[in-house]
Amino acid sequence: MIKKILHFFDKLEDKVRGRLSRFPIIYSFVGGIGVILFWRGVWRTADFVVDSYIFSSSIAAPSSDFAVQMVWWDGPLSFALGSFILLMVGLFVSNFVGNEIIISGLKGEKRLSEKTVDEIKTDTEISQRIMHEMGRANESLEKIRSYLEKRKL
Repeated sequence: MIKKILHFFDKLEDKVRGRLSRFPIIYSFVGGIGVILFWRGVWRTADFVVDSYIFSSSIAAPSSDFAVQMVWWDGPLSFALGSFILLMVGLFVSNFVGNEIIISGLKGEKRLSEKTVDEIKTDTEISQRIMHEMGRANESLEKIRSYLEKRKL
């Protein structure tokens, strides 16, 4: 039963993401709204908890009685709605974790702070070699392109 539910929402996310990817500006707005609602929910819930449970028993309670002004479900509702939007458009994990971290985790790489100086130098040298090879390949392509243009004339 749970597999069917997860499968349904996975397919729904694919459809929503596929449609929104055709309209990148709208996709960005929807994703931005999801992020704002998510963090608003976190913030409001934290404010409510702090005001209700910490300041209520303390002498330094705020005079405005903020907990009375806001309803308890405002924060959790914003949090849930923001989470739902981010999950539907496929931005939840990438927004909070980041693609580089996911990819490095899949590759089994260490974090930069865990690497030794020698490992960082080796990675830098490999990157420089790759950039050099790409430059040489680009030069070869330019020579081939110019040769083909001369042959057409």
